[in-house]
Amino acid sequence: MKKILFALTVCCAAVQSLAQSPASPPAASSAQPAAPTLQSHTFLLTSTVLSEMRRINVFAPAGHGGMEGAPLPVLYMPDGGQAEDFPHVAQTVQTLVAAGRMPPVLLVGIENTERRRDLTGPTTVENDKKIAVRVGGSAAFRQFIRSELMPYIASHYRVTADKGIVGESLAGLFIVETLLVEPDLFDRYVAISPSLWWNDEALVRTADASVKALPARHKKIFLTSADEDNIVPGTARLAASLLAHAPAGVSLSFRPMPKERHDTIYRASEALALETVYGPAGGSGAGKAPGVAP
Repeated sequence: MKKILFALTVCCAAVQSLAQSPASPPAASSAQPAAPTLQSHTFLLTSTVLSEMRRINVFAPAGHGGMEGAPLPVLYMPDGGQAEDFPHVAQTVQTLVAAGRMPPVLLVGIENTERRRDLTGPTTVENDKKIAVRVGGSAAFRQFIRSELMPYIASHYRVTADKGIVGESLAGLFIVETLLVEPDLFDRYVAISPSLWWNDEALVRTADASVKALPARHKKIFLTSADEDNIVPGTARLAASLLAHAPAGVSLSFRPMPKERHDTIYRASEALALETVYGPAGGSGAGKAPGVAP
């Protein structure tokens, strides 16, 4: 009970701080209608790594509170603001869990402050550097998740050691980079239309060596792409590298969706992606699905 009251106190304090803090980021615009509102809560986490305050949104499917009851796996998501992708991913999780198509998870959305800074690695391409005032901050963002956000979630919610991450576009780029440079940070990786064109496809060009160095431990990966000339070839080559060189225990589902566009692929693929990497409720999620290769 004390733990629940503490969490509610943190949540209320966060909401009050959001109303008063001039540093709170403005809501991002959404190109698509918002998904139906589900019950979730928000807290603020001061980051020493990033030298700023970050807004975090948390959702657990109905009947699975995250603060009491059985511990839940955690699914992290960049672009996790209420005016970003958090509402529709939460709705998809709720729908799949209710249908028994995936086990319940605790969804943790990280709202953006400087999206293009956090989700990109270093680049030597001058045109890449023009997309934002600051780019190349992915290592710091990953450190924030690893050393600040994950410990907070583990200490305030009932969670298991199982961690997943889902994201699209630049968030997909960050997810692929994390898989290749720090694979043990997550167990399940969903990269939807990852922006692998970044830095002249450096992640793809060095993928064979990176994939061969992956630990021979259980990892589930889902990759997809839409009708995107600058993303499709690199995603296909990354998938080929994973198929050819990934060690035992690492499984890939590569499901191109050429009829989708960059602005429709997230919602079109998220249910398939989550069902693929988690498996049905009551199962281990470790078995192969159609199209999954070791």
